[in-house]
Amino acid sequence: MNGLDMDFLVGAEDDDESRRDSRASSGRRGRRRRRRRNRGGFLAPMLAIIVLLGGLGAAGFYGYTWLRGVMTPEDYTGEGSGEVVIEIKDGQTASDVAQTLEDKDVVKSARTFTGAVADAGKSASLQPGEYRMRKQMSAASAVKLLEPTMRLLERVTLKEGLRLSDTLVKLAKDTGKPLKDFQQAAKNTKALGVPGYAKGRLEGYAFPATYEITPKMNAADILTAMVDRFNQTAEKDGLASAAKSLGHTPHEIMTIASIVQAESGSVEDMPKIARVIYNRLDSQRKLEMDSTVMYGLNKYGISATNADLQSKSPYNTYMRPGLPPGPIANPGDHAIQAALNPAKGSWIWFVTTDPKRGITKFASTEAEFFQLKAEFEKNRGGG
Repeated sequence: MNGLDMDFLVGAEDDDESRRDSRASSGRRGRRRRRRRNRGGFLAPMLAIIVLLGGLGAAGFYGYTWLRGVMTPEDYTGEGSGEVVIEIKDGQTASDVAQTLEDKDVVKSARTFTGAVADAGKSASLQPGEYRMRKQMSAASAVKLLEPTMRLLERVTLKEGLRLSDTLVKLAKDTGKPLKDFQQAAKNTKALGVPGYAKGRLEGYAFPATYEITPKMNAADILTAMVDRFNQTAEKDGLASAAKSLGHTPHEIMTIASIVQAESGSVEDMPKIARVIYNRLDSQRKLEMDSTVMYGLNKYGISATNADLQSKSPYNTYMRPGLPPGPIANPGDHAIQAALNPAKGSWIWFVTTDPKRGITKFASTEAEFFQLKAEFEKNRGGG
């Protein structure tokens, strides 16, 4: 091959290498441009997302702040001031109570209170009654004042065997309500719910127990609660049907129970004393109970005097046969049970031979009775 041809070939090879270099250079420049374009294409969406997330973050913050305000409403701080009486009525839920507290401006929000009472675990322990609270209290402070022990009430305990007149005096003293209010209310036995067989008498039917009395209760409300308690006891004991099976009316059974209550020194003696009463009635003997004589004379004591025994009172069972007109006191359940379930025995007499220790003894014969009476006189003289 001649030199000319070689030069041509060399030049051609140079041109080929130059073109290859040129294409390679162009490819690199193209790739760089694509990388620059790609880099710009990635950053733009990323910037948009960042802006969007920033907007959502701000909205989320304000949304959270708003939601927190809805979920945890405003609350007063501290113990509040002034005084307001709040009544929780029977059957009310914690939500009902919360709304009452908000309405009375005790708490800032009903929702705040329900949250506080739930946190304290006391939603189910709110008890009916009246409570002394303050205005604009924190919800947590309000919860503390709604403890059952904080209820506004008086606990009045009436002993078994207390006469109605003494019962009314004690109620007036313990509640601070006028005695005349109780005396007036006691006359309307029908309104109080006294059963028809009581013959319009409250004596014997004002059941002795411990009662919780709220400030809103008036004299009639209190006496009604006592009669209601008697009616519940009478139903529990099956008084009407049991009296019929014994050949007596419910009123007669309550009269017997009141004498048992007045004459007994202990619960254990009650069925025996009831048996003495039944044995005397069945044998047509006069009851000869000092307790009835003293009641008719409005006197107190365990032994009537000779002058007392001459009384013309219908309650003088030394002079009049059978039972007195009605109960002489308000008997408790033990005495009622004894009247319905007398002990078995032939006793005709009983004597409280030792009044100080409440010892009562029973006799079936007159000779035994005189011995017991002598024992009583000895103990009484020695006292």
